[in-house]
Amino acid sequence: MKRQVRKIISDAQEIGWVLEPQAKDLMKSYGLTTSKFVWARTKEAALQGAEKIGYPLVAKIVSPKIIHKSDVGGVIVGVRDQKQLGEVFAGMSKISGFEGILLDEMLTGAEVIFGAKDDPQFGTVVMAGIGGTSVEVYKDVALRMAPVNEDVAGEALRSLRGIKLLQGYRGSKPVDLVELAQTLVKFSRLAYDLKGVADSIDLNPLMCSGDKIIVADARIILKTGRGGID
Repeated sequence: MKRQVRKIISDAQEIGWVLEPQAKDLMKSYGLTTSKFVWARTKEAALQGAEKIGYPLVAKIVSPKIIHKSDVGGVIVGVRDQKQLGEVFAGMSKISGFEGILLDEMLTGAEVIFGAKDDPQFGTVVMAGIGGTSVEVYKDVALRMAPVNEDVAGEALRSLRGIKLLQGYRGSKPVDLVELAQTLVKFSRLAYDLKGVADSIDLNPLMCSGDKIIVADARIILKTGRGGID
């Protein structure tokens, strides 16, 4: 396990899951591309960070007590200027366990979801599916054992019923399926390396446009009852 990953996991042991900014750092250490983001712990840092990312942007609560951010009003999309950002920061600072806000760039493209689960019987299983409402309504996902190579990753993606949505459906820009398969390979290696440590990993969504495959949100839930990491 990489040193940076080891530290991120170790720091998260107490709360049982990895805060999103650190989860994104972990993704980058495996070669995955994430959205541009800034973890701002003060209003001044938020205003400075927003200038680097650019408006409009997404603001999310960072709190070790909040896993489902949208349930507590902890996700604001389309923050348009400094005035609104100041108001958002003030509002989120009142949420339990507040440790700052995550400023994220706004992205467009087709939505894809990757997931991983450490199954006690089968080992590490990775999942790929069409994101958005499709994954909930149609359960359009492919499951494979980790780690996967590029051939297996490509076959898994092509097996999805909604693959046309990634191939330039109704004039949209087609997604580079080779790049997406390579991203799945990297993700599967990450999931495999975290077997026995992470209970589940979710990238939801990955925003895909052309050859740009970008992790917009990442969640890592750790196994309970561990005294440390190997």
